[in-house]
Amino acid sequence: MVPPPDAKEPEPERRSQVQIYADILRLLQRKGGAAKPTHILYGANLSHKRLLKYLEVLLIQGFIEQASMGGRMVYRITPKGHVFLKELKKIEQFSEAFGVPI
Repeated sequence: MVPPPDAKEPEPERRSQVQIYADILRLLQRKGGAAKPTHILYGANLSHKRLLKYLEVLLIQGFIEQASMGGRMVYRITPKGHVFLKELKKIEQFSEAFGVPI
């Protein structure tokens, strides 16, 4: 069935804060555990202002840490960050199994 010409495309759902935290942590995992802020900014598709807000929360919660590699500041995922992603995956699988969005 073809939608009427004036029908609007459904807007994509916005990511929740938890999804954004997970995106940042997953990006760090993919990058070998550490990444420069610019790589996180582009990989997580965030503005600089929003990136700083999310990095601050992840730092305070102990999911990431700041480090220096080759004279440049990077962010590294911590063991607590790895545990968070592991447990979040269980929640996502549970949610999907019951058809309940998180």
